[in-house]
Amino acid sequence: MSVVDGLTNRLDSERENVLLFLLDNLVWPILVIVFLGFSLTLPDSFLTSRNIEFLLYSSAGLGAIALGEAICLLSGHFDLSVGAVAGFTAMAGANVLANWVPGLPGTAGIVVILGLGALIGTLNGISVGYLGVNPFLQTLSFLIIFEGGVLAISPYPVSNLPSSYLYIGNAEIAGIPFAVFLLLGIFALFGLVLKYTKFGLKVYAVGGNKDASEEAGIDTKRVTLIVYILSGTLAALGGLIYTGYLSAATPALADNDLFPAFAACIIGGISLFGGRGKLTGALAGVLLLGTIEAGLVMLAVDPNIIRVINGIVLISAVLFFTYAERHRGALSST
Repeated sequence: MSVVDGLTNRLDSERENVLLFLLDNLVWPILVIVFLGFSLTLPDSFLTSRNIEFLLYSSAGLGAIALGEAICLLSGHFDLSVGAVAGFTAMAGANVLANWVPGLPGTAGIVVILGLGALIGTLNGISVGYLGVNPFLQTLSFLIIFEGGVLAISPYPVSNLPSSYLYIGNAEIAGIPFAVFLLLGIFALFGLVLKYTKFGLKVYAVGGNKDASEEAGIDTKRVTLIVYILSGTLAALGGLIYTGYLSAATPALADNDLFPAFAACIIGGISLFGGRGKLTGALAGVLLLGTIEAGLVMLAVDPNIIRVINGIVLISAVLFFTYAERHRGALSST
């Protein structure tokens, strides 16, 4: 091979790497463009530190739920029950403290709500990982069960909860909501876990090729179980954040968070087929959806129109994902 041919191949390889990087991280420039667009449209209200802080704060609950969904997707699975689990655990935890075991400290209530989320995740993981139940059918069943379970527990909001229980969702540190630090912290923590630990490598391996992972000695059933436990726990954390944010648990809490959680992951470059994507992309997807909603609310757009726009954003993300996967495959084959 001549020097010229070698240089050409190197340039082509670098060009392909740049294109793949752009495909995997396109959500960040889109987020910047959308944010700047609303800032120019609403110069006196949108581009303020207080609004940015509120945007992060209001995205924290959905962020926790989307994080659990992202981990599931990376492992080659998905969880349709995350929104229902968030709402059910929030209502159950609030009733434990306010009605069922009055006088119980708020910290014990936090253990109850997160433990309940982990238990539901365990049931999902055993069913999908060990019993071989289709994840769509399993998590759809839990979606139906726990959506009904919320109203079965109480059709009314539950308030008068201990301040320690509400702390995660409504406390401030140096004037900044604690939930903002928590949102960034949990994404950073799980990002490091997935990138630098054996468990993280196993999640990507199982999501990329389950059969090959089994042949390599990875206990795919155990990985699936842990992934669903994390999903259930993070969904419950989202419910806890929402409870603090509202200072109450409501029957409609997290009702419509399933599809935004999916959308955030897809927009952020998490593969629907598993094994590819970064949690930072899912975080950017959450912030993008939050930015769009906040901007449209400030523009006094009808809530039903906002839902339509969110749906358009989701289908656009799916179409882009399909194109990106085909383009990535074409680049990999050259």
